[in-house]
Amino acid sequence: AFASLVFTVTDPNDLSVINEFRKGLENPEVLKWPENGGDPCGSPVWPHIVCSGSRIQQIQVMGLGLKGPLPQNLNKLSRLTHLGLQKNQFSGKLPSFSGLSELSFAYLDFNQFDTIPLDFFDGLVNLQVLALDENPLNATSGWSLPNGLQDSAQLINLTMINCNLAGPLPEFLGTMSSLEVLLLSTNRLSGPIPGTFKDAVLKMLWLNDQSGDGMSGSIDVVATMVSLTHIWLHGNQFSGKIPVEIGNLTNLKDLSVNTNNLVGLIPESLANMPLDNLDLNNNHFMGPVPKFKATNVSFMSNSFCQTKQGAVCAPEVMALLEFLDGVNYPSRLVESWSGNNPCDGRWWGISCDDNQKVSVINLPKSNLSGTLSPSIANLESVTRIYLESNNLSGFVPSSWTSLKSLSVLDLSNNNISPPLPKFTTPLKLVLNGNPKLTSNPPGANPSPNNSTTPADSPTSSVPPSRPNSSSSVIFKPGEQSPEKKDSKSKIAIVVVPIAGFLLLVFLAIPLYIYVCKKSKDKHQAPTALVVHPRDPSDSDNVVKIAIANQTNGSLSTVNASGSASIQSGESHMIEAGNLLISVQVLRNVTKNFSPENELGRGGFGVVYKGELDDGTQIAVKRMEAGIV
Repeated sequence: AFASLVFTVTDPNDLSVINEFRKGLENPEVLKWPENGGDPCGSPVWPHIVCSGSRIQQIQVMGLGLKGPLPQNLNKLSRLTHLGLQKNQFSGKLPSFSGLSELSFAYLDFNQFDTIPLDFFDGLVNLQVLALDENPLNATSGWSLPNGLQDSAQLINLTMINCNLAGPLPEFLGTMSSLEVLLLSTNRLSGPIPGTFKDAVLKMLWLNDQSGDGMSGSIDVVATMVSLTHIWLHGNQFSGKIPVEIGNLTNLKDLSVNTNNLVGLIPESLANMPLDNLDLNNNHFMGPVPKFKATNVSFMSNSFCQTKQGAVCAPEVMALLEFLDGVNYPSRLVESWSGNNPCDGRWWGISCDDNQKVSVINLPKSNLSGTLSPSIANLESVTRIYLESNNLSGFVPSSWTSLKSLSVLDLSNNNISPPLPKFTTPLKLVLNGNPKLTSNPPGANPSPNNSTTPADSPTSSVPPSRPNSSSSVIFKPGEQSPEKKDSKSKIAIVVVPIAGFLLLVFLAIPLYIYVCKKSKDKHQAPTALVVHPRDPSDSDNVVKIAIANQTNGSLSTVNASGSASIQSGESHMIEAGNLLISVQVLRNVTKNFSPENELGRGGFGVVYKGELDDGTQIAVKRMEAGIV
């Protein structure tokens, strides 16, 4: 009997912790533990205590209404595996659980604990379930899960609803291979769902109703968690579209995404899911309302074109919504593009003609990103498209060439890629400011200010201003786009100037020779003369004049008694003493040095006779060049 008593006596350390636990309570009597001490692990067994030998393994006091703090040395119960304190009124600071290496289940939810220590989660290597829901922990500043929790590799259930958890969702939670239930609703979490959650084995994920800015970003990663049965994301700032891959979640029964900023069309894959509950309220979903297979579904306060399941949208509405999908749903357009009539005046940047058909898309500086949708080709009446100064990329869809009425397409200041399609109708295509396109493609018509005139501008439901354009390409029917003609243009750029230069040289040389010859004939003194004064001893009383052909363009006169040359305009005068004779006169009186006036020939030239008007006889010697 003595031996039996020894083996059933509670470990002194465990007994000390339990007695301190009881002393801290305001209403310990509800435990019905012996008032005069005793042995928790002895006989009789204390209520709410489970022992293994002399060590306390479990404390189970759920819902007893106990009030007061916990002992701060609770972690000395080193063999504790189960702790059930939920649904009481425990208060004050949580003791550290550091070192409770055998603790597997800890239910602390629905109490009034106000502080949690930094080392609370250290060393909980066997932890499988932890519940801290509905405790006002660190109410002023909030708190975040420490990295020490990731050592709890066996963790299956982690629930911390409404306990002031703040900051981003820890990435390590997505890598915990055993975690199946993660309930973090009604806290202060912010930011996106980390990419580490891709392919996580979670079955239940509750991130709904975060206060402050709430959680944000895409929900695409959710569609990779194929084990999910419940997803609650409502009451946040999640944006983007519901991923088509959501249909891969074949176990899903409950999906709530209401009160977010989700956009786009409802994917058919979601509509075909046999869910128990589907809540899509208070978002920006567009397009038609599909026929849902969910048992309970709500889709109020969205931007659907119709209110009845299965009703279709107008073709122009669908064309514009597909365009909106390609440019990533900028918020301003999402807020105004609703209903089933783009010509009702509410659709920002859209103008219509007298037939209530979309004629102008005017969206410069509208925060558009992404690519251009081929669906615009379905807007047969569109005449002008202004998409300058956005962040558009990719190609211009070839289907746009079917727009027979399109006269202006302004894509300046984007990031459009070549090649451009071949348009079959005349088109003003403005391309400047696209780095991937040539800065001034063949056919461009650059000008300092080539902005659209007021007559070209839309007059309703349009942005207030448009930037200027500085270059444009006018396509004519059958003309190739600049990029397709680029290689030929480069050859032309090299060959045409060379050929033109050679042709210019070929024409210039003979022209130059001709002009020089004419100039020489016109300006060169045709002769040089030497006039010899009349010699009284000369029996024939003839004035002797020597005239020489010159090659240097000047008159040269040699006379021993002093003679001078006078040049006036095109007349060349020779003055010798009191005799002044023009060259033209000499030509006239010698009949242009006619052979019939020839008097004789000598070693230095030919002598011609002539008679001046006053009867003076002259003899003119026409000397060979260089003699005088």
